[in-house]
Amino acid sequence: MPAESNFRPRGAGQNHTRARWLAALAKRQHGVVARWQLLKLGFSRHEIDGLIARGHLHLLHRGVYAVGHTRLTVKGRWMAAVLAAGPDAVLSHRAAIALWELRPIPSGPIEVTVPVRPRTNRKGIRVHNVRSLHEDDRDEVDGIPVTSIHRTLLDYAASARPQQLRHAVEAAERRELLDGRKLDALYVRRRRRRGLRALKATLAQIHGSAPWTQSELERAFLSLIREAGLPEPRTNVFVEGELVDCFWPSARLVVEVDSYPFHKSRTEFEADRKRDAKLLLAGNRVLRVTQRRIEFERRELVAELTALLGVAAAGR
Repeated sequence: MPAESNFRPRGAGQNHTRARWLAALAKRQHGVVARWQLLKLGFSRHEIDGLIARGHLHLLHRGVYAVGHTRLTVKGRWMAAVLAAGPDAVLSHRAAIALWELRPIPSGPIEVTVPVRPRTNRKGIRVHNVRSLHEDDRDEVDGIPVTSIHRTLLDYAASARPQQLRHAVEAAERRELLDGRKLDALYVRRRRRRGLRALKATLAQIHGSAPWTQSELERAFLSLIREAGLPEPRTNVFVEGELVDCFWPSARLVVEVDSYPFHKSRTEFEADRKRDAKLLLAGNRVLRVTQRRIEFERRELVAELTALLGVAAAGR
C-alpha cells in the first residue's frame, strides 16, 4: 500500500484527516473499500474520481475499489464481494465455510447473502437474496461480515455432499464453535429450510444425543461390562506411569473411554497417541471407546472385549 501522503485528496486539513481514515479503513478491510464508504468519510464524488484517475483506487466491482494496488489476498476478494453486494451483505455458503476454516477455499463464484434489497449476480459473485437475516445469523471473522457458524453450516448442508458436510461439522466440533442453544433457535427460525434435515442427521451421526461427561461415560461403560457378564476391570489406575480408565491385568488390556472426541485439541489428540504407544511398547493392548460406540454399537463392542479378554460373554 502506498504511503499515507499518496492518498490525500487535493487540499489540506480536513482532506488530510479523511485520507488517514481511508488508509485505516483499507487496512481493516484487506485493502478494499466501497464508494458508499468513501462518501460517508466525507469524500466528494469529484475527489473519488480523482483518486481513481491518479491510480490510488483500482476498480474491482461497480463501486468497489482496491486501494493502492490489485494484489489482493483471498480475504480481500471476499471482502470486495461483500461490499459489492451492499451494506447489509454477508459472505455465505461455500465461501463462508472456507472463511470459518472448516473446508478448503472453493473455486467458482464468491457467494454472498443479501437481505431485504434484492441484488443480482455480478461477475465472480453469486448473490443469495433472502427476505431477512436474523441478527444471530450474522457474525464477523477477521473483519469480514459473514453468516454465523450455525447459519453457515445450514446453508452449506443444502448443497454439500454428505461426506463434505460431515468434514465441516467435525471441524467445527473440534474447534468448539457450536452452541446447542443457538442451533435449536436456528432450527425454529429455519424450520422449512433446505438442508436442515441433512445438518441434523450429520450432527446425530457424529455424537448422537448431547455429549456426556467423562464420569458418565465411564459409568455407562461399566454397566455394559456388567450386563455382558464380563470380568470387571480395575478403574483409574496407573499403568506404566500413565493413569488409565480401565485395566485388566491378566489380559494386559487397557481401555480408554473418550468423552466427546471432536472437542479434543490437537495437542490432546497427539498426547493420547503417545500414551497409547508407550503402553503398547510395554506389552499392553489399548482400546479406545467413544460415546457413540457405548450408545449405538453395544453388541459389536462386547464382542471385541470378549475376544480381547479371552472369555465367553454371559447372557448373550
